[in-house]
Amino acid sequence: MSVPHAAGRHFLQIPGPTNVPDRVLRAMDYPTIDHRGPQFAAIGKKCLDGMKTIFKTASPVVIYPASGTGAWEAALVNVLNEGDLVLMVETGHFATLWHKMATKLGLETEFLATDWRRGVDPQAVEDRLRADADGKIKAVCVVHNETSTGSTSAISEVRAAIDAVGHDALLLVDTISSLASIDFRHDEWGVDVTVSGSQKGLMLPPGLSFNAVSGKALSVSRASGMRRSYWDWSEQIAANADGAFPYTPATNLLYGLAEAIAMLHEEGLDAVFARHDRHAAATRRAVQAWGLEVLCQEPRDFSSSLTAVLLPDGHDADAFRAGVLKKFNMSLGNGLSKLAGKVFRIGHLGDFNDLMLLGTLSGVEMGLSLADIPHQKGGVDAAMSLLNDK
Repeated sequence: MSVPHAAGRHFLQIPGPTNVPDRVLRAMDYPTIDHRGPQFAAIGKKCLDGMKTIFKTASPVVIYPASGTGAWEAALVNVLNEGDLVLMVETGHFATLWHKMATKLGLETEFLATDWRRGVDPQAVEDRLRADADGKIKAVCVVHNETSTGSTSAISEVRAAIDAVGHDALLLVDTISSLASIDFRHDEWGVDVTVSGSQKGLMLPPGLSFNAVSGKALSVSRASGMRRSYWDWSEQIAANADGAFPYTPATNLLYGLAEAIAMLHEEGLDAVFARHDRHAAATRRAVQAWGLEVLCQEPRDFSSSLTAVLLPDGHDADAFRAGVLKKFNMSLGNGLSKLAGKVFRIGHLGDFNDLMLLGTLSGVEMGLSLADIPHQKGGVDAAMSLLNDK
């Protein structure tokens, strides 16, 4: 059965993968070259050095051909041993998946529960570490921006909580849906391992994952860590010194990564973050005008990458999303695990501008009417008013 052609461009407004800019697509549309040759080594160095500027670190950044899940595993197996106790925080679906992985790898995990409607509570982290007088907790793992809920955590405050206790635990942070969209400072905030992926703020297709690694984490990895081969930092970093990789790299994705880094710096990282902040604020203004509820309840934790919107009881968010896709050719993010059918998520990250946001919000507002979901008109106008403020 053939599917009728849908005129115009598809609106991909999930929180990732995000829209890939034409410049990045054209950069990848280039013949594959010898990944052992000098031409590729120059590209490799450009990407490895460029990613340091995005993570805001002077420490090594390791690049894997993998999804963000691979970067999660690399972070854990390089610095932890089976049986180690790890403190994690249940901010949402993706924090839960990282916790599940840690358990599968043989780590002992302690999961601080939340209601999925805010970010990490630094005081709860501090209280738990203070009670760990024997130093059994070897790492604290947190998600900077929880993609399932639209809540961001204050990583500098988590670091301060660890330091206030004088605890030696490593700090591991997932920035998969925040890097290059929300300000993040690996060195300044004292993060030991930062995890990320290519398909969100970096404006690439899925397929690259990253670990930014502190000196302390490198030292720990040399002395311990689980058995690992593909994920081993030492072989990666040794090869990276000359712009090479210890395996066949994702060559054409690296062409695109070099272009994406250039684009981020042309706009300026501070301007990139301000643009995301502005679009997030406009989206929340629209949700408020519709009389709907943003899932995140703590204003200081509002995400600038995406907004999760809670529908009234008795209304199926997945049916709403299906209607928007069919009628307007626009994809919105679904609710995950215990939020399934209850929320839809508007992605406003990556290569995104004011008109794209207004088109997205128009599709949502028309979709609410189409699905007979109780709401007030004027959300798009409210967002436009904010965007027009000077």
